[in-house]
Amino acid sequence: MNPKNKKAPAPYDAEKSWRLHRRLVRVGQALMLAGAVVAITHWLAHLEAFGPGQPPGWLDLAAGYPMGGILLVFGAILAGRKRPTSNPRT
Repeated sequence: MNPKNKKAPAPYDAEKSWRLHRRLVRVGQALMLAGAVVAITHWLAHLEAFGPGQPPGWLDLAAGYPMGGILLVFGAILAGRKRPTSNPRT
């Protein structure tokens, strides 16, 4: 073991941590918005707002309410992140 080859751990950078936090929160908010748009569009398709006929079965199971719900949940998880503290260990 050669101590020269070991890299010292990078010091905690509060500004970098804050930027990452804000970026992830914004991504989460965008996912929540996308989920809401998917669910509302699916609901409007069932009301036949885009013309006669219901969405096909595979679309109803894959891209309808379940996809909207998944996007909302994952977006809420990201958007609800705990604010970073000045101490990285807590």
